[in-house]
Amino acid sequence: MPELLQVEKLSAGYGEAVVLNDVSFAIGQGQTLALLGRNGTGKTTLINTLAGATRRHAGSISLGGIALHKLPSHERAGAGIGWVPQERNIFKSLTVHENLSAVARPGPWTAERVYQMFPRLAERKNNLGTQLSGGEQQMLAVGRALVVNPKLLLLDEPLEGLAPIIVAELLKAIHRITSEEGLAAIIVEQHPQAILRISHRAVVLDRGTVVHSGSAHELLAAPELLDRLLGVAR
Repeated sequence: MPELLQVEKLSAGYGEAVVLNDVSFAIGQGQTLALLGRNGTGKTTLINTLAGATRRHAGSISLGGIALHKLPSHERAGAGIGWVPQERNIFKSLTVHENLSAVARPGPWTAERVYQMFPRLAERKNNLGTQLSGGEQQMLAVGRALVVNPKLLLLDEPLEGLAPIIVAELLKAIHRITSEEGLAAIIVEQHPQAILRISHRAVVLDRGTVVHSGSAHELLAAPELLDRLLGVAR
């Protein structure tokens, strides 16, 4: 499978502070990568760097042959990045439908397709962002990233603080988006077991560097290694 995203020897951070050091990995079209690590290891910084929200000190980022690291953040959606940050960043003063319409770009993903995937949003399409539950806001954040019609979805802790029934619904949707629709995804998550089950590859960060890279299913099947890397298996 040809590689869609290639990250080579990437160093980045905030201002003069370097958080990521010499990070390299790649994923192919339609693949899901679980980005794991303990708190404060650089996972969100890596997602933010791909989206253009940090300062790159060295290295390169290529998406579908485009030198992503040379583009300002506001041009990266057009290059194929769909970003769901931890804060969700929906427009809370707009309705669900207005949120989707405001950022939509031409392509197969439309507001109607988002409603098909998340029927809860269809029922609340005229509700303001402030009138949605946390789970509904997260669904809307994912929907907003989809209607940009990206090649790569960046999901920063999409399951955090959500009820189990919503977690199951989101996991099913993410799996469908990648396995059936051909989008690639990078998912940051504190609790790795659920994400590893729907991922192809896994990268583990520690102190801003890659300490493990390989098959997600092999990592899931190696509880001692998972425990050593993350301290969560037992």
